[in-house]
Amino acid sequence: MPDLDEIWDRDASAETESSLNSRLNAVITDHPWRIVLAFAVITVLMIGGMGGGGGQQAGTDQFTDGLEEQEALEDMQDDFQRQGRDGGGSTANLFITDERNTLSKESLLRMLEFQERAETEDGLRVTSSTSPASLVAQQLDPEAETPEEQRRVLERTSQRQLESAIADADETAGLPVSTDFTRESAQADVAQIAVTYDTPPNADTDDRAELQTGTAELADEIDGYETGENVEVFGDAIIEQETLQLLGDTAIVVFPAALVLIMFFLLVAYRDPIDLTLGLIALVMTMIWTFGFMGYAGIPFSDSLITVFPLLLAVGIDFGIHIINRYREERAAGAAIGDAMGITTRQLSGAFLIVTITTVIGFAANLTSSLSQLRDFGIVAAVGIIFTFLIFGVFLPAGKVGLDRLRAGTRIPNFGTSPLGNEDSILGRILPVGTKAARIAPVIVLVSALVFGAAAAGYGTGVDTEFSQEAFFPDEDRIAQYERLPEPFAPSEYTFMTVLEYLEEDFDQGFVGSVTVYVDDPDVRSDAAFREVDRAITNPPDAFVQSDRRADADSIISVMERREETDPEFAATVTRTDSNNDGLPDRDVDRVYDELLEEDNARQYVTSDRSATRIVYQVDVDADQTEATNAAEEVAEGMNMDATATGSLVVNQAVIDRISESAIRSLIVAFVLTAIFLMLSYWWLEGRMIYGVINLVPVLVTVAMLAASMRLFDVPLSPFNAPILSVSIGLGVDYTVHFMHRFVDEYESGADVHQALAVTVRGTGGALTGSMLTTVCGLGVLYLALIPLIMEFGLLLALGVFYAYLTSILLLPSTIVVWDRLERRFGPIGDVRWRAAARSLTGRR
Repeated sequence: MPDLDEIWDRDASAETESSLNSRLNAVITDHPWRIVLAFAVITVLMIGGMGGGGGQQAGTDQFTDGLEEQEALEDMQDDFQRQGRDGGGSTANLFITDERNTLSKESLLRMLEFQERAETEDGLRVTSSTSPASLVAQQLDPEAETPEEQRRVLERTSQRQLESAIADADETAGLPVSTDFTRESAQADVAQIAVTYDTPPNADTDDRAELQTGTAELADEIDGYETGENVEVFGDAIIEQETLQLLGDTAIVVFPAALVLIMFFLLVAYRDPIDLTLGLIALVMTMIWTFGFMGYAGIPFSDSLITVFPLLLAVGIDFGIHIINRYREERAAGAAIGDAMGITTRQLSGAFLIVTITTVIGFAANLTSSLSQLRDFGIVAAVGIIFTFLIFGVFLPAGKVGLDRLRAGTRIPNFGTSPLGNEDSILGRILPVGTKAARIAPVIVLVSALVFGAAAAGYGTGVDTEFSQEAFFPDEDRIAQYERLPEPFAPSEYTFMTVLEYLEEDFDQGFVGSVTVYVDDPDVRSDAAFREVDRAITNPPDAFVQSDRRADADSIISVMERREETDPEFAATVTRTDSNNDGLPDRDVDRVYDELLEEDNARQYVTSDRSATRIVYQVDVDADQTEATNAAEEVAEGMNMDATATGSLVVNQAVIDRISESAIRSLIVAFVLTAIFLMLSYWWLEGRMIYGVINLVPVLVTVAMLAASMRLFDVPLSPFNAPILSVSIGLGVDYTVHFMHRFVDEYESGADVHQALAVTVRGTGGALTGSMLTTVCGLGVLYLALIPLIMEFGLLLALGVFYAYLTSILLLPSTIVVWDRLERRFGPIGDVRWRAAARSLTGRR
């Protein structure tokens, strides 16, 4: 093995070469404060871009923008919102609880009192409201149209008449009450009041939330109502705001915990407050540059992009520890400050560049996704990694040189200066376990790892896929844990848990309990529409709620049937236009439509120009999202008119399909491009493609173990963690490249394979250990997040880094030894020494 002087001689000769790397090293070592000043100026400029990305996005909406299914849903909503006025319209629901009976006369009168005040309240913009009370009152007196008139009807109704009207109203209109209701008992624990607001098309979330919050405040003014106790308001704007609140509550707990752990492990790794401060400044600069880029690029911040920043911290921590640790090795060997940093940057810049490009490839592979949020993730993460490379590859070395030279002339102590993993340390005695196994049984280690990886990959193919609004909400246990925290860490008040409990336990549905078949066809204005819709709700798929082989669906048929029961004149019109006595009009259909569209309810299921109609199916509680979507698509495809399955469930299923496609596609793209780049990089640098292939063996095992862990820990694939598989390639390469690059330096300088591994595992292995502990413990605290998707990503990130570290330390040495033995037996593998050939052709030596 060559001595240190020989290595320095080799490095000195390399420095004489005119190259960008040598010139940059000269600036770092000779003019460090110029670099620090330049980076400070750029940081100030980046601060100007922070906050300019267009606000925040949260919940499911951030993933559905631009999808064909979402555009179809919006087209349908536009069709049915343009019914006689240019307005947007929004809705909210109130859940009313009364364990005695929400259908008692007292409770019904209270509902009507609320409706009357809501519809007459200035500024609340309520255009209409529906409740069990209004439906029962209209059953008693169809002429009672206002809440005030309906209240007078109920007040003079006897108990016997009331019970009969409740049963009739449920039969004709379907009462919005909990599933414990029976017509015979005329009792229910929970009832719903639906409120419709007159909001303009350009109303944003804050506008709608103000109306929905005002509705809750109005309910508190009703004697016997108390929001949070027996009344809960459910509206889309409130849910959106609470989803954003989850981000804030998560940040208040997770970020300080992450900061404390990161500070602790960085202090252990650096053991010098000045180096620690420099490393933290570099990490903060990375965040500022990335946030600034998002602002200047107009990319809005969303909870899906939260995952970018832990990844940048992981790579930044890794780069920082490697720079400081390698520099300390050279300083311990007697090199001067400038010389030590010059050697460090020359040896590590290649590894940093390879890690950066392969990680960028892993991130940028998400640009192949059809989901705009995953594409934004790929862009922000790739640019952030480039910033990380520049800051830790240029700014940090320059800052370290400048500070050490300042400190050299003062009495400031040096604190910890020994590198991690030196032979005398505990870590230095533990780390060589992989190299010892490589001496004893490298083939057994390698084959066992490959077999285990193949089994893990096979097991990991069974990972589920999930996407729904509920996936963003924590469970009650996690909320309870947060509520025990003192201020300001205690969470905000949330309604979604109560609302979800009502929906699931009392109404047998989730946040979205229906799917829609949207028919946009000229034949809607003909008698064919009635026959087609009737056929579509007869003998429906099992995923839909049904009785007597008829789907529980709202459509022009259900509206027509309810109108016939309450309006004899309309019933006579239908009879006159029904020539074959099947209950459906087949002639003079325009007359039926004219009378039907006199009521607002009908306009929700057929447009005023009779060009479109829709059927809203209630999904069976036992049916999952995929089954409901497939059922809607089956009905749409079976219709003779131009029909499309749509609705939130269908859109969510479309996102799920794209998640699976994106995850597989980005994983393949990332692996192929990474493999090609690694082989070409080592071919260019060392003339050996085989070094790139060796790098990939631990990476493959890491990805397989991570996929298996997702299934083992019941973590479904979601838009939030979909990039993790392709990103895990970059994380794995981060560890293997540092190990392999140091090994190649030692090996190519003349050391035998075992000597080179011993030096590598104690030098680079110590830095890898410090980086792994800091990343796993510091960023693994994301597992404490309120939002389940962030919690799951924290778990996967910690596992991915830990697996990458293990395979680098335990598996890579055996892989290298097996390769060395094969070369000794069969000759060089991938040994293309084109650089030597090029030198001989040009006459250079």
